[in-house]
Amino acid sequence: MAATDFKDYYAILGVSKTADANDIKRSFRKLARKYHPDVNPDDKKAEAKFKEVSEAYEVLGDADKRKKYDQFGQYWQQAGRAGAGGGAPGGFGGPGGFGGGAGGFDFGAYGSFDDFINELLNRVGTGGGAAGGARQSPYGYQQSGYQQSPGGFNTGFGNSGFGGGFSGQGAGRTASRSAAGKSALDQEAELKLSMSEAFHGTQKRFTIGSESVTVRIPAGVKPNSKIRLKGKGATHPQTGQRGDVYLTVDLLPHGFFQFDGDNLICEVPIAPDEAVLGAKVSVPTPDSQVTVSIPAGVKSGQSLRLRGKGWPKKKGKERTDLLVKVVITPPKNLSSEEKSLYEKIRDSRSSDPRKEISNIQL
Repeated sequence: MAATDFKDYYAILGVSKTADANDIKRSFRKLARKYHPDVNPDDKKAEAKFKEVSEAYEVLGDADKRKKYDQFGQYWQQAGRAGAGGGAPGGFGGPGGFGGGAGGFDFGAYGSFDDFINELLNRVGTGGGAAGGARQSPYGYQQSGYQQSPGGFNTGFGNSGFGGGFSGQGAGRTASRSAAGKSALDQEAELKLSMSEAFHGTQKRFTIGSESVTVRIPAGVKPNSKIRLKGKGATHPQTGQRGDVYLTVDLLPHGFFQFDGDNLICEVPIAPDEAVLGAKVSVPTPDSQVTVSIPAGVKSGQSLRLRGKGWPKKKGKERTDLLVKVVITPPKNLSSEEKSLYEKIRDSRSSDPRKEISNIQL
């Protein structure tokens, strides 16, 4: 990511850098509901804003990612992968703990974090440059002349639209397979999808070198699913042989639905009188609104199962279940009449909800 492309995730979510996890989550949910495509149909600006907000929450909502982001800014992903290997003699230390062995790379070959970033971004380093102005890679290939991957092979990828591009972790697995005698040209990339795209299925188009490739994403794809593009991987600079590309699906967080194993789960607020008397309420599912009967006396936090209203299964048209978690939400602003009625209920209540715990002690 170029310096001019740096995104201030705190500003995007409208929170300060000292905000706690609850403040960040609260702000994300508010913005996600505001800009969600279902609320703003055919609004490209709102859709772009929703993706930007989701991207920011994906980082700031994760304690480990947020720590790296605060420490390394726009290079937090690269620094995180490099720091995974720990220190090594001849490597460079500091907060990220850069050294040898991270993801199959020898970070001890770099003199500084700037050298690592220069090679990662295909720039000429300020120090240790090879004759003619092209910096020599520790893997034996010069960086000038073609786009180089950390393993020394030309990826050939143009503007693919993949979040994060080819990662150090993928390149590490490439090195491991090479040591085992398998193809060293296979690559991995992260493919970010919204939950709507994953639920309904979609197509993604990107460029590999001069070749345009369209990838069909089937409906119901789940997080961490892998899609193989045969013969579309890295190109060996000498033989021209190409490996495969493995796309790992990553779903952007949604403001309402979440995964609970194979099922989906959501929270639906109900009023105190609906909890006491029972009610029929409208509940969103991924593709429609359904009417759900709330039983009288339901407890806050109790879940109701809507069978076949969850995520598409791999085969056929069947779907998993949607778990509706009921949350009793008291009103914040009462009218004088409402307050008077609640006071009458309190004064005439015959049951004690805390009777069972009245004699508990250690």
